[in-house]
Amino acid sequence: MTSHLEEEYQISWQERQTFAENMQPIIGQLFRNKGVEISVYGRPLVTATSIDIIKAHKSVALHEGSKLRLRESFPFVEALSKMDLSPARIDVGKLAYRYLFKGESNGLSIEQYLEKELADIGKSAAEQAPKDVVLYGFGRIGRLLARLLIERAGPSSKLNLRAIVIRPGKDGDLEKRASLLRRDSVHGAFNGSITIDEEHKVIKANGAFIQVIYAKSPSDIDYTQYGINNALVVDNTGIWSDEEGLGQHLQSKGVDKVLLTAPAKGDIKNIVYGVNEDMISAEDKIVSAASCTTNAITPVLKAINDEFGIRNGHVETVHSYTNDQNLIDNYHPAPRRGRSAPLNMVISTTGAAKAVAKALPELKGLLTGNAIRVPTPNVSMAIMNLNLKKSTDKQALNDYLRNISLNSKLQNQVDYTASTEIVSTDLVGSRYAGVVDSQATIVDGDRAVLYVWYDNEFGYSCQVVRVMLEMAGILVPTLPAN
Repeated sequence: MTSHLEEEYQISWQERQTFAENMQPIIGQLFRNKGVEISVYGRPLVTATSIDIIKAHKSVALHEGSKLRLRESFPFVEALSKMDLSPARIDVGKLAYRYLFKGESNGLSIEQYLEKELADIGKSAAEQAPKDVVLYGFGRIGRLLARLLIERAGPSSKLNLRAIVIRPGKDGDLEKRASLLRRDSVHGAFNGSITIDEEHKVIKANGAFIQVIYAKSPSDIDYTQYGINNALVVDNTGIWSDEEGLGQHLQSKGVDKVLLTAPAKGDIKNIVYGVNEDMISAEDKIVSAASCTTNAITPVLKAINDEFGIRNGHVETVHSYTNDQNLIDNYHPAPRRGRSAPLNMVISTTGAAKAVAKALPELKGLLTGNAIRVPTPNVSMAIMNLNLKKSTDKQALNDYLRNISLNSKLQNQVDYTASTEIVSTDLVGSRYAGVVDSQATIVDGDRAVLYVWYDNEFGYSCQVVRVMLEMAGILVPTLPAN
């Protein structure tokens, strides 16, 4: 016989599932038609399952101490769907909670409250012409960028993936490339439909029409022949890292700007979005999105330095192996990297600690760094051993970082977990630059040790897309801002 408690729980669950299922099409339409990305306390709901939506609402209690029910947030999502909005990231969880439980309603209806809170969303992004995007190289980062850009495809998209460029291949190459986009051993199956047009060398994916261009170098390509103009070329090859090499792209017809998905040499600006994207000017033709590790550690280091000051420190990276290493022992020009990646921990080097200074000049010369490559295919960790300018304790430091993750300019870069059970595979697919593991934090007066997880593939790719938007001059505000 069903108990009263069991029946009550089942009714409650069915209610939540119904509201989540009703939310899904509205969230999708807001994203496709208006470029509005809905989240709940930083948890993105675009393409989320009904269970993901329920779990996102459940996480509110971890931050606020009380629940936000789906029946309470649903009227806000519904109201947003009826508003005239430009592209933005809107945290409906924060808005609903503040209206319902923090006394911010002030007698206003939900519609009036949203109009007031979202008044800062300008119309410039909505009116701006889309930017053509070319992915030069189609490896790990290239394919994840493709997934992210395809995810954004729709009437309101401002970054249109028009082409990918790869080296000439043998018969069947196009199908192989499409298959690698369709299936991924780490990130799972592509969420949608992918077909190929062999005759025209095109990949069709969820409405995106992607020209595949085979070329040995940028000088071989005239993008205008494919109807591509003023394109942003994202170089994922790692072949070039200086202005001379990357400048080859600018010699191709139809190219406007170039973004490198690796650290750059010389005077090219290394950008960590959330920290120094304001350095990008309309005149910049070549920009770097720095490295995955630099993106993971710099936002957290900025937050710590702003509040506590950093005298000096050391960053040790525990990094998943990459394609640069060997599957089994074989020759490699770099020390130790010739040894089998899936079988060994390999001491290596990282320039990330020094690279922080390019985005955060106040830390120049204050950090050292090293790296250990480990036998995992994705998700890495940075261990930051810092000497601070003022003393604190674990609770105060964690509370501060938790607030940074929720209510600051860095809320899209820094995530925070209080789980005592989280491990690396739990972070596959994280859209943040880094995730602070608060349970591992160590503080002893003016010395702190912080553990920051990061999906060195997907999280970094999300940062790259943010830099792309900035280079294209597309403003996508996050609201509420704090």
